Amino acid sequence: MADMQKYTEDLKRMRDEIKLKIHLGSKEAQEEWADLEKRWKAFREKAEFNRTAGEIGSTVKQLGSDLKSAYERIRKAM
Repeated sequence: MADMQKYTEDLKRMRDEIKLKIHLGSKEAQEEWADLEKRWKAFREKAEFNRTAGEIGSTVKQLGSDLKSAYERIRKAM
């Protein structure tokens, strides 16, 4: 469970860093960001549910991995 908390904190930090820069980005980056914000919300809700249930589902792990990849792709493009 501590690993999931750290993973969530790392994703949040990446998200916050990119969020500060995204307003200067291209229209395409802004559209991708809007999609990622929806996915971030879903991830947080599922992660919280799984944390209270005492388990980490494969769906949450996959969603987190997808978010991390997208955040890294945007960070490199900036």
